[in-house]
Amino acid sequence: MQDITLSTIDLAIVALYFLLVFAIGFRMARRTHSADDLFLAGRRLGWVPIGLSLFASNISSTTMIGLAGAAYTWGIAVANYEWMAAPILVVFALFLVPLYLNARIGTVPEFLEYRYDRHVRRYFSLLTIIANIVVDTAGTLFAGAIVLTVFMPGLDLFTAALLLAGIAGLYTAAGGLAAVVYTDVLQAVILLAGSAVVAVLAFAQLDFSWAQLVAQTPPEHLSLMLPLSDENLPWLGTLVGVPILGFYFWCTNQFIVQRVLGARSVADARRGALLAGLLKLPVLFLMVLPGVMAGVFLPGLEQGDQVFPALIGTLLPTGLAGLVLAALVAALMSSIDSTLNSAAALVTLDFVKPMWPQLTPRRTAWIGRGAIVVFMVLSALVAPLIGGFEGLFHYLQTALAFLVPPVVVIFLLGLFWPRAGARAALITLLGGHAVSAACFVATLAGWLELHFTLIAGLIFAVSSVLFWFTGRLTAPPSAQQVARFTYRPEILARTVQITSVGGCFTIDGSAIAFTRSQYTPRFTVNLPRLPLFNRVDWMFTA
Repeated sequence: MQDITLSTIDLAIVALYFLLVFAIGFRMARRTHSADDLFLAGRRLGWVPIGLSLFASNISSTTMIGLAGAAYTWGIAVANYEWMAAPILVVFALFLVPLYLNARIGTVPEFLEYRYDRHVRRYFSLLTIIANIVVDTAGTLFAGAIVLTVFMPGLDLFTAALLLAGIAGLYTAAGGLAAVVYTDVLQAVILLAGSAVVAVLAFAQLDFSWAQLVAQTPPEHLSLMLPLSDENLPWLGTLVGVPILGFYFWCTNQFIVQRVLGARSVADARRGALLAGLLKLPVLFLMVLPGVMAGVFLPGLEQGDQVFPALIGTLLPTGLAGLVLAALVAALMSSIDSTLNSAAALVTLDFVKPMWPQLTPRRTAWIGRGAIVVFMVLSALVAPLIGGFEGLFHYLQTALAFLVPPVVVIFLLGLFWPRAGARAALITLLGGHAVSAACFVATLAGWLELHFTLIAGLIFAVSSVLFWFTGRLTAPPSAQQVARFTYRPEILARTVQITSVGGCFTIDGSAIAFTRSQYTPRFTVNLPRLPLFNRVDWMFTA
């Protein structure tokens, strides 16, 4: 591909964006004193920042680079990964958000300790750390490095990846999740506006004629559902494998769920998740179709992942190219800062803090900052290796297809089937990943020729049977685990009943002290939203 150069004005706009991000990060650093501030923004986040941050963090590696590249290579069916997020986020908001927030957890694996035991927690935590560094962060750094090398031809992949990791790591280590979320708000606005501009200008290259696009594009590139034999995304994989990958990403992946855990209330967390689901719906038009259109007027790119930066350099005038490039870098930085912060949270809260509970909040925060720096370097080392795969999007989804189905089983089935206990969950994780390893070896050897979405469905089915079988034969969880960490109809209610019993208020079995000296022996109050355990936001009179 021909090298693309930026004008001084474009570079100045990108530099201004970086300065603004640093300003936000270091402003948040003044409010970051403890691990709770660093990893959960002090649990002060409202629903708008949560929703925009969820969208911005997801949209980089799998969308503006990977999705556009996949669309350029094999068509709009890749958008199935995007619209599927909307129904999954509805399930997340309805069923899992109240359980997560009422448990007052700091990490998603911590929830598994409450639902099962600490062995399951540490297993999943270690798996998530590996996935965050090798899959999420490294994949995003590779996408960013591709962009930088397109605009700066003398830069190699490793140097570009290390540069991006260093910038994101600095403001993330300084300001923590608050810096991540509030920079994400800025980034979400910029990248939505930038991608909309690129989409309009790409369509203008075809004279805004859908008929012209259809005439010059292979029919399969404009079909959402592809034949079962298709090597990119067969229709059965869309219905079976994509929801499994989506459930893991949106409902159990620490770097996504961490924003929800920092919410100031269940209502804010739910609304934020639904806002993110709404923002995922127009991705087909803003980021997928421009990749398909580029196949008409930008044929012959060496690598599909180069298509979005190529669109910027080809279509946009001076000044606007810098603004949209800033949007692209914004998307990348959003994912990098998120995964670095979440991986550090897992190490600090799931391993370091339990081993040394006497650590002060300030010292714990500094350990977390050190972990961010270490993961920053490790992910930059892995990123250049992704170039050996068919494409960024293929790398991301294939890796998750082998890793996550057993995890989805213990979360999803464990939510609705209270009989399964800790031993069943651990056996399912070990057995499911043994099946994953066998499928991976068989795929490499050519013995198993299934699309990775179908492999995800196969591993999920085997893990589900294993979970059910071992769940019936092993010890069940305690009554408290069932009551607080599995589904019950009350979590769908818009109001929660609180009853006074002997001078204290009880909320679904968790007592909250009530200090008034006079009270009615028994009365009930209906609250307008589901409250958090161990937190009182209301005044009662008796």
